[in-house]
Amino acid sequence: MSRKIVAIGGGENGRKRSNGTRHPYELANQDKEIIRLTGKEHPNFLLIAHAQPLERQESYFQVMVDIYSEMYGCSCKDLKSNQLTDTELVKSLVDWADIIFEGGGNTLDMIKLWKETEFDKILKQAWIDGKVLCGVSAGANCWFKECSSDSLKIKFGGDQPLIGVDCLGFVDGLFVPHCDEKGRRDNLKDLLKTSEQVGLSISNCTALEIIDDEYRLITSDASYHGIEAYGLKSYWKDNEYIEEYIDISLEFKPLSELLKKR
Repeated sequence: MSRKIVAIGGGENGRKRSNGTRHPYELANQDKEIIRLTGKEHPNFLLIAHAQPLERQESYFQVMVDIYSEMYGCSCKDLKSNQLTDTELVKSLVDWADIIFEGGGNTLDMIKLWKETEFDKILKQAWIDGKVLCGVSAGANCWFKECSSDSLKIKFGGDQPLIGVDCLGFVDGLFVPHCDEKGRRDNLKDLLKTSEQVGLSISNCTALEIIDDEYRLITSDASYHGIEAYGLKSYWKDNEYIEEYIDISLEFKPLSELLKKR
């Protein structure tokens, strides 16, 4: 079975604003590719919004139902964070799912929860079994060795700094979501001084798609963010900091080349 990850750097999913209007839906290209990877016309979609507080997980699920069920005809279920100790339920939902999608939020506490409940091991087996593991922001960070995260700001507010977080390590690399936002690339530059990883910075409306040992970028219109969607590869070599744009191409390329310091 192919091992499949779609890590989305960010983007709006049509959620409601406080005034009742909706944000744009920017990630159709990425969502359609996630569905295509299952090989099914109407796959089973499982949301695990564990980067969000429990009280927000149901509303997040309803947003994703609007997309994956109403737009694309998927069957949708969710697994809430307070259900992770129910081993039988967890196993049945993961076995049922073709797609496992984690949303945005607090990466640090999410990874801690998964390791405490051993859900990390269940996710790894799901990946090995060929299920599509995917998500946005925190739900993209989690699959990599390390990430840059705003978890402290999410948890405590104010001017809390971006931090490095050790993640699941299914794929090497230090992942940076929303890299078009202020401070993200500077934080990566600092984190890479003490990390052996290659930095993978992915903007809003861009996803890094990884199938076994190959990768490509999936992009969509990012004009709402005032940019063109992009990805960057970064690393230190011989006391020089190197940033390179990742080629935006429909062709898959060797993942080993992306993770190599030239």
